[in-house]
Amino acid sequence: MTEIEVDSARLRSEIAAFYAGFGVATELADAFESAALLVPLTGPEDRVFTLASSGIDWLCAFTGVEEYARFMTARGVTPGQEYRFHTFMGRRLREFAAAQPEPTGVTVDMGSRAPMAFPPEMTEEPSAENRHR
Repeated sequence: MTEIEVDSARLRSEIAAFYAGFGVATELADAFESAALLVPLTGPEDRVFTLASSGIDWLCAFTGVEEYARFMTARGVTPGQEYRFHTFMGRRLREFAAAQPEPTGVTVDMGSRAPMAFPPEMTEEPSAENRHR
């Protein structure tokens, strides 16, 4: 069995600080960008796995194999099926999400005791009424 090394200790620490009530947003964002995260792949084309909620697509990323396994178990793992993933830096995930045609954010450790969401930057389109003022 191959051992997978994922460096996301700083991100896990910043998420814990956030949940404890003394997190710093810029530190959390920096830790996310520098973390190595596991991203599930789906289909024969190995596309990154996303879930849609309220008009936003969410890339699912995990700080380690255990967190990924818990998520897959909750989704109903099929015995004997291979579950592929790729390792991405958080910075690259943010760039990929921003480049998508639909609003796309990144969730970290979805389904865990301490999930974290990094929503897409969204701008409101001015209404027709306000455009002509």
